Amino acid sequence: MSTGAIIAIVIGVLILLALLWFLGRAGRERRLESRRTEAREIRREAEVGSAQAERTRAESEAQAAEARRQEALARERAASAEEQHQEARERHIEAAKKDPDADPDEAAAEFDRRHAEGGVAGETGTTAGETGTTGTTTGGDQSVEHYERTSDPNVEREQRFERDQEGDVVRDETYERPRTNS
Repeated sequence: MSTGAIIAIVIGVLILLALLWFLGRAGRERRLESRRTEAREIRREAEVGSAQAERTRAESEAQAAEARRQEALARERAASAEEQHQEARERHIEAAKKDPDADPDEAAAEFDRRHAEGGVAGETGTTAGETGTTGTTTGGDQSVEHYERTSDPNVEREQRFERDQEGDVVRDETYERPRTNS
């Protein structure tokens, strides 16, 4: 073999090796780019999931705060109802003291008995409205229902809430009706 043929073969082999090296490198770059694209997609999905989790957490915190607010409002209403009950009881006793035919102790006992039986506990005696508390016993249940009616020149309101035997509010409803001036 001539020297020129050997040089041509060596140059051909070097060109072939360079071509294989470039093809290998291009294939490797395509694989890496494919993996980079896949990694970007996974990151994007993770960010979307994280944002959804954050939104869900914020919603649950808002619901918990609303539940705490409702519970505080229910406790406040229960305290107000108890104050109104005590005021009504005192007014019944005061009325009995002024009535020459009534005994204050009997009036207090009658008021307490009606309250315990679940009848209307009393009226406030003002135009603000009336309140009532009823104890219901259904199969040993010791729940308490509170009713309050108030009105002003424009609106009549009725509010009812019910507590279970543990004292938790299980129902809280408010109804408003515009007053008609007829």
